[in-house]
Amino acid sequence: MVFRPLAAAALALLVAGPAQACYADYRAKMDNPLRLHYGVIDLPDTACSVDAAAAVIAGRIAAGGWELLQVVSVFGEDGLAARRADAGDHFLRF
Repeated sequence: MVFRPLAAAALALLVAGPAQACYADYRAKMDNPLRLHYGVIDLPDTACSVDAAAAVIAGRIAAGGWELLQVVSVFGEDGLAARRADAGDHFLRF
């Protein structure tokens, strides 16, 4: 039957539970004139480490002319509220 593999896959997803939210805070710059910003970004589950996040963040912010300087940390939803004020306009912008 075709439905057994599909049912097994659906059950595996349910047992695994919901995906965890993943976010990172970072520092970036833009030259001429020099501008710096601190931001918070939403990440896919596959980029929930500092190294993996760096590639994702660099690509997203480059579209706005920014260069990634540092991924400060990777965290879950529980860390969003504490970082909102510091990130200002760059809170979940990219």
